[in-house]
Amino acid sequence: MTIDSPQTETRLLQRTLDRLAEEEAAALERLFHFLAIPSISTDPAYHDSCVAAAEWCADSLREIGFDARVEPTLGKPMVVAHWRAKEEGDKRRRVLFYGHYDVQPADPLDEWDHPPFSPRLVEDARHGAMIVARGASDDKGQVMTFIEAARAWLAEHGSLPVDVSVLMEGEEESGSPSLAPFLAAHADELAADFALVCDTGQWDEATPAITAFLRGLAFSEITITGPSRDLHSGLYGGPARNPLHALATILAALHDKDGRVAIPGFYDGIRQPPASEIAAWRKLGFDAAAFLGGVGLSTPAGETGFGILEQLWARPTAEVNGIHGGYGGPGTKTVIPSRATAKLSFRLVPGQDPDKIIEAWHRFVEQHLPPDAGATYAGEGGSPAVGFDPSAPAFRAASRALEAEWGKPPVMIGCGASIPIVESFRSQLGMDVLLIGFALDDDRIHAPNEKYNLKSFTKGARSWARILAGLGAMR
Repeated sequence: MTIDSPQTETRLLQRTLDRLAEEEAAALERLFHFLAIPSISTDPAYHDSCVAAAEWCADSLREIGFDARVEPTLGKPMVVAHWRAKEEGDKRRRVLFYGHYDVQPADPLDEWDHPPFSPRLVEDARHGAMIVARGASDDKGQVMTFIEAARAWLAEHGSLPVDVSVLMEGEEESGSPSLAPFLAAHADELAADFALVCDTGQWDEATPAITAFLRGLAFSEITITGPSRDLHSGLYGGPARNPLHALATILAALHDKDGRVAIPGFYDGIRQPPASEIAAWRKLGFDAAAFLGGVGLSTPAGETGFGILEQLWARPTAEVNGIHGGYGGPGTKTVIPSRATAKLSFRLVPGQDPDKIIEAWHRFVEQHLPPDAGATYAGEGGSPAVGFDPSAPAFRAASRALEAEWGKPPVMIGCGASIPIVESFRSQLGMDVLLIGFALDDDRIHAPNEKYNLKSFTKGARSWARILAGLGAMR
């Protein structure tokens, strides 16, 4: 598509936005078909459903003009699709859009107001119409905002403002084990000027956002061993080493009285954001009371002297995600267990290396391990933090597009979570990433009654239509 003037560009975009408005009901019906597929990647019982979701995505992309295929892996299949302009001319920009078609398990089922894979529209006093289903926000609704934008451009003009590749995986919710080898094997095919990811959120329901920073992640499962078998607590209690006691002591020592992680060397080399950036965060009007109150809490924890946004976006953490040992069934069983296990995650900031953090954690455990107790580790790995330059041309183009749709400039935010694929795109494919999503904090992702506001869906698609136009017009 060759755009001869700003007037032509505006006219083409407006026709695309009009097409999206006309197609809203049909777009919602397509999303509901997608949401009805129970593509739960963590449960082998749903493998065929994951394959069906991949096929559905490929069919949808073929329908609008992409060359799409389902590529098998040792796990869940990948969806790979390409659209290329046929006309000759100046080198066109190429983008890679990434999303995932798998979803989290729906448990506990009895907490859903409606079956999780029977999507429906629900009227809400605050949000208006909401799409409720597992995957509505994470990530099927978000993925479809982009696909619907591409559909509208192609239906109205037969072309897109940029060349587009699409990569969709089916294991994001289960650690993406197939992704790294797939990227390595298909690096040339997937190479692009930059990547687009719609798996993040807005600042609030009226304010768009571009995520410019993601924390990294390291994770570990530790098992403390003691006696050679479970022991009767009356016959051995006292003299026998109890692995649960040892584990609890180690975990209790993880933080000091000010909430700092007490692992020696944990903060070595971390890079703090400039004071101007932190000052900008403090002007965002973040409501700490509402943030905590929404999940039944009232008093900020974490590091003393840091606000909640600073903790989430610029400070590393150590969290205990699960503990198990001994008897957990009904009634009483007086036992000293032979082993106790905990799962931990460390959220990392620039300057921290996941491997070095894991090594420091192991040394910390050795220093706190009592006699007759041993430690073994499993399930360890991670990815570093990643950040981007918001002043880069693609960021500026996306920012202008979002402002045009929402009537206000987007907030450049950080994200306390980790999206390993983003670091992989940079390290393996050499691409920067635009992280633009339309989810909200109260979308209940991974929880019962997950929702996605209809406004997020419709304005998300309009936003992507504008962003594609903006990226195509970059000089």
